[in-house]
Amino acid sequence: MPSLIKLSLIFLITTLLISCEEEKMTQQTTPFPSIKDVPASAWEKLSQKKIYFGHQSVGYNIIDGIKDVIKENPQIKVNIVETSNPSDFNSGIFTHSKVGKNQDPKSKLDDFAKFLENGIGSVADIAALKFCYVDIISETQVDNVLNDYMANMNELKRKYPDIQIVHFTVPLTRPKTTWKTIIKKVLQMNTEREDNIKRNEYNEKLCNAYKGTEPVFDLAATESTFPDGTRSSFVKAGKTYYSLVPEYTNDGGHLNEIGRKIVAEQFLIFLTKI
Repeated sequence: MPSLIKLSLIFLITTLLISCEEEKMTQQTTPFPSIKDVPASAWEKLSQKKIYFGHQSVGYNIIDGIKDVIKENPQIKVNIVETSNPSDFNSGIFTHSKVGKNQDPKSKLDDFAKFLENGIGSVADIAALKFCYVDIISETQVDNVLNDYMANMNELKRKYPDIQIVHFTVPLTRPKTTWKTIIKKVLQMNTEREDNIKRNEYNEKLCNAYKGTEPVFDLAATESTFPDGTRSSFVKAGKTYYSLVPEYTNDGGHLNEIGRKIVAEQFLIFLTKI
């Protein structure tokens, strides 16, 4: 009898492990654009732009990735400076700084607006604010966050009509199968997968809101795309949701050297088209 119980437990655990490991790859029709396909004239034009980027930790990963790309591609002469001082915008520059607090999207919107109102809005050509993955979790009211974001951006565009605001999708994470997540699944508790579902929902609504009208850098799409064009995803209730490619992260959320370089390349290419 004990052996039967033991076998039953093994079967149950194995079943749970399989059900938790829903990750799969789905085909994307277009692979990543290449740095080599961007003409020298586009890089020259980008080097003359005055850019401000507000972010937190994943933003630093992206900035490090940009520095990596610049080292390997001397034709890209982008001047990276950590500052929010408008007096530094005398010539072409890519500035960046922390904004707000994690898990508090409103604080990031407030800081971003403050920096633009303190002078950046009058001197920058491009400005972008990136939320972090911890800003959107399973309990988040996605519509409320998006409505606040759009209202703030609309007001900033009204005040500074000459600045181009770039919108960012929220970064994704890589759900892990551990004893803790298995237990949560059995107890029908929220897991990191549910957090990713909310991020996917936010990102879809953001992209739809600005589709064809304003530039959106789809960070989540880049993070979930393998170099061969396939996507990292999982399925729940018949719907596909995307997640961070495991090779792009060491901790499940932040970008490692591989991930940050891929994202940085696509962001730089994206900026040459604005």
